[in-house]
Amino acid sequence: MISLEVKNLSKKYEKFELKDVSFTVPKGYIMGFIGENGAGKTTTINSMLNVIKKDSGTVNVFGKDFDTNELELKKDIGFVSGKSFYEKKKIASITQVYKRFYTTWDEDMYQSYLKRFNIDESKKMFELSKGMQTKYSLALALSHHAKLLILDEPTSGLDPVARDNLLEIFQTVVEEGEVSIIFSTHITSDLEKCADYITFIQNGKLVESCAKDDLLDQYRLVNGSKEQLSSIKDRLVAYKENAFGFNGLIQTSNVQPNELVQLGQPSLDDIMIYYAAKEENNK
Repeated sequence: MISLEVKNLSKKYEKFELKDVSFTVPKGYIMGFIGENGAGKTTTINSMLNVIKKDSGTVNVFGKDFDTNELELKKDIGFVSGKSFYEKKKIASITQVYKRFYTTWDEDMYQSYLKRFNIDESKKMFELSKGMQTKYSLALALSHHAKLLILDEPTSGLDPVARDNLLEIFQTVVEEGEVSIIFSTHITSDLEKCADYITFIQNGKLVESCAKDDLLDQYRLVNGSKEQLSSIKDRLVAYKENAFGFNGLIQTSNVQPNELVQLGQPSLDDIMIYYAAKEENNK
């Protein structure tokens, strides 16, 4: 079953265009949404949720058209951001307002998450660390039984221990197969730990959307001498020359038998970096 299906989503501004972005998020899995700053991740999320008006494309949530069933479907969606709001309000006051919007609010579940996350409702939002603020937002989303969580840079600004703790929570949330997550971030090492699928956009266009392991298997890092570069550079996604030769990225399908260059496994960061270099070279 598909939790979220985005087809040909487009939005044009004067100096930026999101063009025909399509991807699906299977039920019970985590989809990592990556791209450098300005690639269009936030524009995609805002267009999906009708925060901004899309120019074209369709969004289906749990098999239903989002535009037609927006109010109904938003009750099953939880949004968690690395940014905090209502910083001078007490946690208890924010919750009282929030839960009025959801007929599915589960007070017992909410209290259990407060206890699990060690959140003190008497504190004001600004008194919580960034990690605790994110956990509070997650508690709100899960306490109205959201089946699709949209996380926009939830680990931004957190130390490695706090990030790792949150990643464990995200993985626990999807374990039973009922909740799906789309996780937008520029910290790709987090996704290498927890994501099942990756959607990668560059300059408003979709590069790839597939299983994380399949994406990593599609590419190889390459390094070799300056003499070897001439025989391979036309097959590279992008490359960078250095004093000893070159480093680059190649699609695995473009590697020839008995290739003399050195090959290695890329990370998500490597793939993003070389696609950014390709974009820069094409300007």
